[in-house]
Amino acid sequence: MIKDVIVKKLKVLTDERGRLMEIMRNDDPFFKKFGQVYMTTNYPGVVKAWHYHKLQDDHVCCFSGMIKLVIFDARSDSPTKGEVNEFFIGVHNPSLIKIPVNCYHGWKCISETESLVLSVPSEAYNYNAPDEYRIPPHSQEIPYDWGRKDG
Repeated sequence: MIKDVIVKKLKVLTDERGRLMEIMRNDDPFFKKFGQVYMTTNYPGVVKAWHYHKLQDDHVCCFSGMIKLVIFDARSDSPTKGEVNEFFIGVHNPSLIKIPVNCYHGWKCISETESLVLSVPSEAYNYNAPDEYRIPPHSQEIPYDWGRKDG
């Protein structure tokens, strides 16, 4: 596991009225603060990658559909530099993933329907000076193939 990445398995509580799932609380041991909360979607097969942040941690949860979330540790001072982690999260595996600063990340919708992803970065988006550094999803800079792996 990449240093400073945290996986929080989420519990879905159900009854005859519906479902409830807590995603993140201010008493979670990894919680520092939040800058904003937003939702993004992916159509089936779409890859949204790669980017990293210098100032903010990201907290990502897929609550409808399924995504393959991938993190690459590019931090020069990290004991896990060069590692890649894959997480399959969504309706069949409810989880919150904390992504530390300076780690490239992105995801691919792997469900047959659109995925809905909740993102809670620790900092608000700065429209004048975005803390976002991107490379293309199929860049050779990261040793990862977004293709399906049929074991």
